Amino acid sequence: MSLGNPRLWIAFLSTFAVVYLALGDLARRDPGPLAEVHQRIPELAGRANCSKCHGGWWVSMTEACLDCHQPIATQLNEGEGLHGALGEARSDLCVLCHSDHHGSDFAMVNDQSFILAGVARQENFDHQMVGFAMDGKHLELACSECHVNADEPVLPEGESRFLGLSQDCASCHEDSHEGRYQLSCVQCHGQQAFDQLEASGHEKHLELVGAHGELDCRQCHALDDSHSLERLGERREVTFRQCLDCHDSPHDWGFMDAVADLQDSTSDAVCADCHKPEHASFTEPGLSLSPEQHATTGFSLDLPHDQTECADCHALELGDFAARYPGRKADECRVCHEDPHGGQFDDGAYAVEGCIACHDRTHFEPHAYSVEMHGNTGIDLYGSHLEADCSDCHHLPSSDGPRVFNGTPDRCENCHKDAHFGYFDEFTALNDVLTGTCSPCHLATTFSDVPADVFDHEQWTGFAVSGAHEQDGCETCHPRSPEPDQFGRRLGIVREHFGEFEGCHSCHADPHEGEFSKPGQPEEIEGQEGCARCHVQASFRSFPDGFDHGFWTGFALEGVHAETGCSSCHQPLQEPTSFGRTWDHAASQRCADCHEDPHGGQFANEGLINCERCHRSAASFTALSFNHSIHSQFLLGDAHEDLACGECHKPFPHGDTEIIRYRPLGTSCVDCHGTQSGPLRPKKAR
Repeated sequence: MSLGNPRLWIAFLSTFAVVYLALGDLARRDPGPLAEVHQRIPELAGRANCSKCHGGWWVSMTEACLDCHQPIATQLNEGEGLHGALGEARSDLCVLCHSDHHGSDFAMVNDQSFILAGVARQENFDHQMVGFAMDGKHLELACSECHVNADEPVLPEGESRFLGLSQDCASCHEDSHEGRYQLSCVQCHGQQAFDQLEASGHEKHLELVGAHGELDCRQCHALDDSHSLERLGERREVTFRQCLDCHDSPHDWGFMDAVADLQDSTSDAVCADCHKPEHASFTEPGLSLSPEQHATTGFSLDLPHDQTECADCHALELGDFAARYPGRKADECRVCHEDPHGGQFDDGAYAVEGCIACHDRTHFEPHAYSVEMHGNTGIDLYGSHLEADCSDCHHLPSSDGPRVFNGTPDRCENCHKDAHFGYFDEFTALNDVLTGTCSPCHLATTFSDVPADVFDHEQWTGFAVSGAHEQDGCETCHPRSPEPDQFGRRLGIVREHFGEFEGCHSCHADPHEGEFSKPGQPEEIEGQEGCARCHVQASFRSFPDGFDHGFWTGFALEGVHAETGCSSCHQPLQEPTSFGRTWDHAASQRCADCHEDPHGGQFANEGLINCERCHRSAASFTALSFNHSIHSQFLLGDAHEDLACGECHKPFPHGDTEIIRYRPLGTSCVDCHGTQSGPLRPKKAR
């Protein structure tokens, strides 16, 4: 629709007129005169300023009220004071308690306002609602004695009715301490009278009863002390004290920590669990220690100590506290009982546990030492050792004294002879064997009992048993004897059958018959010697790093030779040789020994043919490296260098076939071109 349309303009003007008349009608309605406190504010006078209180298009009436009454807005926002306690239903509607337009004599804060706020009578207002527990002398005061405008029907300009007062006592009362104390007045004084001290809250830290109730404040809060009354309010510097801050404790911390756990307390505060504040002395007769508390010392009053009198262990004649209560443990038997072993167990596996390691807590005999416990000494009793009597190893000395336990030989070689003739002495030294040279491999049942997964052949002999060797039994290298020797040994010794070990050839014949041990060939490759330079123990036919044919034989496998199988030159043998060789030697490294000569011996020199002079490529015989001017006696001049080879080198019969003639050929012109006769050159007579 176009803006020039007359009907559109008529509709717009009609709507505007209706709205204008409606607003005008509202303006003519007068709700009544304002209260006096609002009438005296020029900005609120007149009908044109209604929005100052009632808001407008974008501001609500409550927001308009709080815009002028900022202290009330603060209470509402922070949830403090009377208005902060009203709740959202009433706090968002100021007019509910404070209506206006009732004339200049109307008080906007009245009995109805208090009733709506939950206060039946203004004079009975509970100050706890605003965070002030008022009692004592304060309850005798009229509201106006503190709130001077409480009863004023109209507030003086710029003043408050109830707001603006402080709960600090010094705001109303003179401070006789002249600001020296950091504590608030209510922590020492009640609301009855200033000379009546109450020490409010002191019981949270220390109940003032018994000996503490008889103390003067200054005895604990001295003038120059960090806990002085003057400084108690400096929370960043002052900490609350425990018993140990004022009294010395004869108990060790371990005991105090344990009692604290038992009593669900802390070590610093645990004194009060036994020494009550009402006690007059730490040593008064009423003190006692329960069995549970006694157990926290590490000494439970169980059998056989359950019937023991306190004085039997804590005799009065012992003197001071430290002598009577030395902190003994229940398992420290030797503190009270004599050691029958003469101190042999002061060191070693049972030094920490003491007597209780081998003896029961309730009696010394019979002992509680078990076969399993013997393992703690480094010697497990199993197998043949289980059959031995304790006295076989632990004997009585020749002179008077206790049976020998500490110092008994604990190494195999101390009791058993070495069936290996000291062969493993070097290896046991390197491997730090502490229990004896036999124990790393042999079990204590029989010497022949050697678990397969225990003996590391490489670690103990320097020879790793792997690959094909791993599949053979021990007897392959250690032939078994029909009868055991003097040490009970049946397996033979390698050097007695094969001599001193010097590598693979000590046991295996060289199938290469010394071919790879010639002077000039490397004796070692990457730390490997002998056969190991090429072979591994898994199989002699395995070459994990490959075989460099050119390096080891002088004949590099290139071109077609690199694609040819080994058996093409090394024929498999029907039977292995005496050295174990299963492939034959290659015919030779000369071409003619393997390949037929297509030239019919034309290039033989004293019976030998050097093919490589012209056929240097191993890829194909047709790839020539022949230079006619260098490798023949006939230089190719300009007339001949463009000729095809077949122009001069013709086929000729050779046995049952034809071959190309290369030599001998004439090198003179007449050998190919003949002679010509003419007037100037008569034909030569024959």
